[in-house]
Parts: sequence; structure tokens; C-alpha cells
Amino acid sequence: MEHPRRTVPGAQAVSRAAALLRLVSASAEGASLQNLSRESGLSRSTAHRLLTALRVEGLVDQDDATARWLPGPELYLMGTVAAARYDVTELSRDIVRSLAVKTEESAFLSTRRADETVCLVREEGSFPIRSFVLSEGVRFPLGVASAGLAILAFLPDHDVDAYLERHPELDEQWGAAHGDTPLRRRLRETKARGYAVNPGLIVEGSWGMGAAVFDREGRPEWALSITGVEFRFGADRLPQLGRILLSHAHQLSSRIAGARR
Repeated sequence: MEHPRRTVPGAQAVSRAAALLRLVSASAEGASLQNLSRESGLSRSTAHRLLTALRVEGLVDQDDATARWLPGPELYLMGTVAAARYDVTELSRDIVRSLAVKTEESAFLSTRRADETVCLVREEGSFPIRSFVLSEGVRFPLGVASAGLAILAFLPDHDVDAYLERHPELDEQWGAAHGDTPLRRRLRETKARGYAVNPGLIVEGSWGMGAAVFDREGRPEWALSITGVEFRFGADRLPQLGRILLSHAHQLSSRIAGARR
């Protein structure tokens, strides 16, 4: 999916290459040239030229059998270096696992990256019927999945206004429930409850709940979330799930604040 981005004048090729890297990294099974071209908004020839250049640098690779594009070894090496500064997955894994155990649903940690959320950690719940909307590396715009809805709800009002001005396409791409008025209503409900509820707005029958995780300055930079099938999120169970979710989010916020002192 292509989202409007602010770019440095004269650096269009860098912006396009970065967009392709994001798309390749978000595709667990590898991404075809056709899909990368469509999702990035680039022509097939332009996408192929950039991918070939990225492959020479080791940032992407191509499967000989399927011709699908995959993250390359240099991208892995860069990621391990960056992890020392940005990675919170080790701090969160036992908390995400506990969330999955106590709710029996699939549990996740997502991080805010500009105007999107990126899933970092997934733990399967014990309930045998699962939702597969979210997995490591998958990105959604803020306000779409439950994690991004929770984060957006706790941003300052002027940041919410600026975000919605930058992304008037949300309802066209994600449905009428993501238009300005209904989205603002769901943001108010989320802030009042403390957690977000996504009632099957991405995939019918697949529900999600999310709670923001805050840094030392009180900024919502991450979110814990759970997903599952609709009948598991009935009105009698939602408050209980919400309490468990908020408790784990508070625990992780406290741990992050303590680790970065």
C-alpha cells in the first residue's frame, strides 16, 4: 500500500528504494515484482531497476525458484546494529507471551514508525481458531488496526489533526469507518475506555483490541494488541480482555521507562 510521504527534494530515488525495502520486509513469503510495483505505485521497469540496484548492495535478495524478492543479508546486519538502540522486543517478549496465555488469543507488540505501526512480536494463543491479519513486519496506517488506533488516540490533538490532514485517503483505502468523522469518534471512545476495539474493520469476522505503551515522556510509541475471531469478543468478555490488556501495557511501559533511565 502506498502512503503519501514527505521527501527531501532531489532524493526521489532514495524515497522509492526505501518504500520498496519496507514492502519487501513486510512480505514473509517474499514479494513478487508485480505486487511490489502495484503496492509502491511504481512502474514494473522502475521497481525492477531499483530492486536490482538494492540486490547488488545486498539489501534485498531474489529467490531463484520463485523470483520473489526477500530481505538481503546487509539489511539483516544493519538491523542487528540498529537493534541496540531501537529494539524493545527483548523487554517485551515475556509480557506478550503472558498476554497470549491469559487471553488465549494471539498477542502482538507493534511500534510506531512515522504514520504507521509495524508489528515486531507475535505470540500465538491457545484457542485453536486464529486470526492471521497481523504478523511480524506487517504495517498499517495509524488508526486502522487496533494497535494504531490506540496509539493515535493518545497523541496530542494537534498531532491527530495533522495526521488526518495528511491522510484523507484512509476511508477510500480502508472503508467508510476510517473517514474523518467516524474515526474521530472511535478515537474518543478509545481514549475514554483506555483501549481500542477493532470490530472486524480490516477483515470481516476478525476482531482486535489494542492498548498504547508509553515512553518515559508519556508518548505513545508502542502498542500491545490481541486478535481473534468475532465470537470471542462478545460484550460479556470485552471488559475482562480490556483489563488484561491495560495491565500488560502498563507493565511494559514501566519496564521501558526503567530500562532507559
